[in-house]
Amino acid sequence: MRTLREVMREGFIFAVQRDGMVAEAARTMEAHNVGIVAILEGERLVGVFSERDIVRRVSNRGLDPATTCVGEVMTFELVVADPDEDYQTAMRKMDQANIRHLPIVSDGQLISMLSIRDLMRVDMERMTEEIRYLHEYLYQVPS
Repeated sequence: MRTLREVMREGFIFAVQRDGMVAEAARTMEAHNVGIVAILEGERLVGVFSERDIVRRVSNRGLDPATTCVGEVMTFELVVADPDEDYQTAMRKMDQANIRHLPIVSDGQLISMLSIRDLMRVDMERMTEEIRYLHEYLYQVPS
C-alpha cells in the first residue's frame, strides 16, 4: 500500500500569513492554479483558506476581500494526515470530513498538501494494475 510520502510532492505548498488579506490569498490561488492555500502564523499551520471559503465566508457576507484579514475567515478546524499514512486511509478521512484537500504534517511542520484528485490518481493506477493482473491470471494459457 502506497503511503502519502510516496504520493506527495514536497515544495508544492502555497501559503499566506494569517494577517494577510483575502485578496492576497485569492491572487496566490489564481497564480498557482490551486483551490486552497495554507494559512501560516510564522512557520506554523493555523488554518486553510479555499475557494469555498471565499464564497461562503467572504462574498456571501458582503465582505471586502481587499480589507478582510484571511485569519478572520479561514477554516481553522483542520483535518491533517501524517506522511506515513496509507493513501486509502487518507481518502476515507477526506470523505468523512467532506474535504477536498488534506494538509500533510510531520513533526508539527506542514510538508505538503494533497487533493482528492491526487489520491484518486493513485487509486486508479492501483486498480488498473489489479485488473491487468486478474486479466492475465484468467486468460493465461497453460503451457
